[in-house]
Amino acid sequence: MLTRLYQWTLAKAAHRHAERWLFAVSFMESSFFPIPPHPLLGLMCLARPERAIRFGVICTLASVLGGLFGYAIGHFLYEALGQQILHALGLAAKFPVAACYLRDYGAEIILIKGATPIPFKLITITAGFVGLPLFTFLWASIVSRGLQFVLVGFLFWKFGAPIKALIEKYLALLSAAFVLLLVGGFFAASMLSGGGHKSDKCSNATMATIGR
Repeated sequence: MLTRLYQWTLAKAAHRHAERWLFAVSFMESSFFPIPPHPLLGLMCLARPERAIRFGVICTLASVLGGLFGYAIGHFLYEALGQQILHALGLAAKFPVAACYLRDYGAEIILIKGATPIPFKLITITAGFVGLPLFTFLWASIVSRGLQFVLVGFLFWKFGAPIKALIEKYLALLSAAFVLLLVGGFFAASMLSGGGHKSDKCSNATMATIGR
């Protein structure tokens, strides 16, 4: 199923409404969609490097708005909808520890997440559930998502031709790397519930809040 969704996402890069699809995928990925917008953003930047920064901004804005939607799901609809989303994505077991870390560190976790492949939807839904201050969630999400997507856009805009040639030369290797990154995101999320003392403390402290 993930393979079909991935191919469907890539196909949208050639669509005449590609920017709308980029917005839609970025929005959905922040709350419930399993495929990140990075491959779609990359292909669009390759095709139109002069518009790469624009694509990065679109991706950032949509992702932050989608993050707010995920926050709302976690805050208002966790038991009715949020749990089902996390279960479907295999992230339910990571939720208690993610909740504890967000309670303890807040914006730091969102900012650190921007440099990792941990699924953003886990962060957004959990942040809403634990009641992370909305302003904190918003500014940290803008910084985190912007560093990812606008930076990618800038690099394609600045070095479009060499990057395109490099990607075309190593397409198979890069495709495999993307798959590993996607799998690695869910693995990285699983490390939140690892065997460290802090993780155990977080898990025990947060389990009491799950049944609220």
